[in-house]
Amino acid sequence: MYCSLNLVILQDIMQTSDYITKDIKPLKPTDEISKAKDVFKQLTLSHLPVVEKGLFLGFIAENDIQAIVDDKDLISEYNYLLQSFSATEKTNWFELLKIFALNDANIIPVLTEKQEYLGYYELTDILHIFNNTPFLNESGAILVISKEISDYSFSEVSQIVESNNAKLLGAFISNINKERVEITVKISDHDLNNTMQTFRRYNYTILTGFQVDEYLNTLKERSDYLQRYLDI
Repeated sequence: MYCSLNLVILQDIMQTSDYITKDIKPLKPTDEISKAKDVFKQLTLSHLPVVEKGLFLGFIAENDIQAIVDDKDLISEYNYLLQSFSATEKTNWFELLKIFALNDANIIPVLTEKQEYLGYYELTDILHIFNNTPFLNESGAILVISKEISDYSFSEVSQIVESNNAKLLGAFISNINKERVEITVKISDHDLNNTMQTFRRYNYTILTGFQVDEYLNTLKERSDYLQRYLDI
């Protein structure tokens, strides 16, 4: 049966709400453009929040601010530039990574259901969560498996892994189309061959199977590199 979830994450993750930050004071619609430019000069952020009476009005991008010629203009004169992407206290870290990527941002505002501004997430903090997941840090094996999209489920994947006396450390959909789904699975150390044979008996195709090696090292190195780049 098709499972609408695109992710099974990974044990022992801290709550993303622990990473909500309020260090930067939001801009107000009555602030001049010069103030926004000054804040951007001091920080390495892609966007800044604009808030009025505790309510989030939108995010304004550094590129848009720098393109404004008259520094005496008010931010309220450029409401059409405000962007509206956001997250909540309950948004999981994997979804946050997606929001960062889709909006080419390194900061995401955190809002209540009533659009009240609570603070923000920074990309470096969320990457820190990713770097500390069992998916990257625990010893184990990686399998990339594939099956018809109408016939797979994460519960079945977990059952197959556990029936071979292993633990599922994490899994996510790494590719999908109208016919097939591709799942990347991290499994605790054990006899991987038996697990692969079981997946085949359940009509999964094994695309890749290997012990923790260059694949995970590359993931971690890229994440570490991105963090170092953002810290420059």
